[in-house]
Amino acid sequence: MPPDATGLIHHADGRARCWWAGTDATYVAYHDTEWGVPEHDGRALYEKLILDGFQAGLSWITILRRRDAFRRAFAGFDPEAIARFDETDVERLMGDAGIIRNRAKIVGTVAGARAFLRIEESGPGFSRFLWDFVEGSPIQGEATSRTEILTETEVSRRMAKALKAEGFSFCGPVIVHAFMQAVGMVNDHLVGCHRHAPCAALSR
Repeated sequence: MPPDATGLIHHADGRARCWWAGTDATYVAYHDTEWGVPEHDGRALYEKLILDGFQAGLSWITILRRRDAFRRAFAGFDPEAIARFDETDVERLMGDAGIIRNRAKIVGTVAGARAFLRIEESGPGFSRFLWDFVEGSPIQGEATSRTEILTETEVSRRMAKALKAEGFSFCGPVIVHAFMQAVGMVNDHLVGCHRHAPCAALSR
């Protein structure tokens, strides 16, 4: 089932979906149940931001298939637990074949956990810190073709700069925009996708 000219794939169940989900059952389920759904839980946002950083240079499906292994390796993405990780933990993770063994990204995950805790303790919290960039309400995309989907925006550039200033790494504007799409800060399902309208309704 190749995508049509707009980037929609018309599946056997009668539903049209964004091209990037393909036909892999795991990817389709992620597209249908998670991607574009507004997420406000701070821990979940931290997890997704870190996983998007690990994705850099790889496809998301590679990370998605290893997500459970990542969760086991990183204490369920509990920032308080990760913030206590030391060099012994880094070496343990470098030996874990279930995750992406990139030392800089592992060290960045620990630094990000500590940054998360500083934001939680010194302000309105990590979720509010991020959602304030879109004034608390998802940006509603109206793309009818995949060629209209942006890879970064002025908002993602500002968010990336702020995250780096707080101590996060692997969070450039392109990664941050992909993160914003995934956690529903931007509804970038194509208009013809069966998930566009439901995600728009969730934002209200």
